Order: sequence, then structure tokens, then C-alpha cells
Amino acid sequence: MSSILITGATGNIGVVLVEHLKKDHQLTLVDIDFSKMPEHLMDGSTIKKADLIKPENWSGLLEESDYVIHLAGDPSPDAGFYDSLLDMNFKLTYNLFEEAKKETNQVKRIIFASSVHAIDNYPDNVQVKTSDYPRPADLYGVSKVFMEALASYHAYTNGQEAIGIRIGAFNGDISPDIANADAFSVYLSERDLCHLIDCCLEATLKEPFLLVNGVSNNRFPRMDIYQAHVDIGYTPQDDAFEMQGSGVYDFKKEPEIDMDFE
Repeated sequence: MSSILITGATGNIGVVLVEHLKKDHQLTLVDIDFSKMPEHLMDGSTIKKADLIKPENWSGLLEESDYVIHLAGDPSPDAGFYDSLLDMNFKLTYNLFEEAKKETNQVKRIIFASSVHAIDNYPDNVQVKTSDYPRPADLYGVSKVFMEALASYHAYTNGQEAIGIRIGAFNGDISPDIANADAFSVYLSERDLCHLIDCCLEATLKEPFLLVNGVSNNRFPRMDIYQAHVDIGYTPQDDAFEMQGSGVYDFKKEPEIDMDFE
């Protein structure tokens, strides 16, 4: 049984991963507010209420953790640099890696949430690989590129293993309100997300830093997932376009997308 610390544990992705991981791992859940976290998810886990923007709140936090899953941050593509991104996405992630490199910590691997927003300025008809240059379409995407670069720096300078996941559109189970080809191309289901995290925890890396794309096995994926299959054994099962083909969805309606974009 591994010990896993999850930052941003009360978010949409966090609660899904806690439900998935708690039966086989010892979890430490970190967030600033647990008032809306279901009680059954907190049972058996270590709960830490902390403002991770403050460097002093990281002191000793990682000492008992084998792995860190880093989800904390502002997930809004409309977030402003000085309003929240500087603190939540830049400083907070910097604090994590600074703490992880201390000799008292023995973190084997940091798995962190990057985003499709890191490459969303490519034309819609281009399938993007992790080897392609980042091309963010907003400052939120810029903050994710920073995370990727910071993780790479610590991997090759300090030997801290890290895997970044460019997460597509995640909202748990797909909804009939979402019937847009662009949304389907970046869809990531709950089942495939949990499988991807398992792969990230279990894989043996050839290099100390790896970047993978996190979308389901969609027929027309916005991001290439073959590399994730080769490097860490990611084999997603769900296809948003196949779900659409079941007759539940109608592309002609073209409703607004209501998904959580990571």
C-alpha cells in the first residue's frame, strides 16, 4: 500500500480520484476547505487543511508520502495573472517542488495536472503530440506550460521524477447537454482518468520527466494518446463519439459546452 498525498483533493477531479484510490492506498488529502467534501471520502484518510500558497505551510507535509498527485490551482481559462494565477498556479506549484527536494522527503514521483489549454492555440484540425511545442491560448494555459517546465527542471536537475498529464475536458460521466464535436475530441471519462492515474503510479520511467496527453479513446482525439500507451500502458476504453452514435446526442443542436477544462 502506497502513501499518496493529493493537493486540491476537494475539486471535481480530486473527489473522483479519492473514491478510486482510497481502497488500495493510504491517502493524505490537502485543501483549504473540506466543508463540501463527502464524509465517506474523508473516512480513513489523513485530512490537512492548509493554504499552500504560503511556503511555511509545506513544512513537513511530504515527509510520509510516496507519491504526490498535484491538482490544486485555479482551473479557470479566464483567470487573471495577478488575480489568482500567480499565487494559485505559479507560486503554489513552485512551493511543491521546492519542498519535495528536501532531504527529509522521499517522494518517488509527482503526478500533476497540466491541461489541453497548454496547446489550444493549434488549429482545430491538428492533432497535437506532447513532442510538439506548447501553444497556449490563454494565460491559464501559460501557467500549465510553466508547471511542465518547472517539473522538467527539477527532474533533470534534482532527480525528482514527475509526470504531467495534459487533461482534456473532464466532467465525470458525459452529459446529453454536451453534443459538440470539439468537446468530444477532448473528452476524458471518469473510468479512463482513474486508469491513467493508475498507469502513472505504476509505470517505470525511462527518463525522470514524462508528459502525457489525457483524453479518452475518442475516435477523433484532439491530442495524441499513442505515446501514453507506449510509455506507461494507458489503454482508455471510452469514446465520446461512440456515445454520441448511440442516439443519445444530436450534433445539430450544438448546445454550449459545460465541462470542467483542466
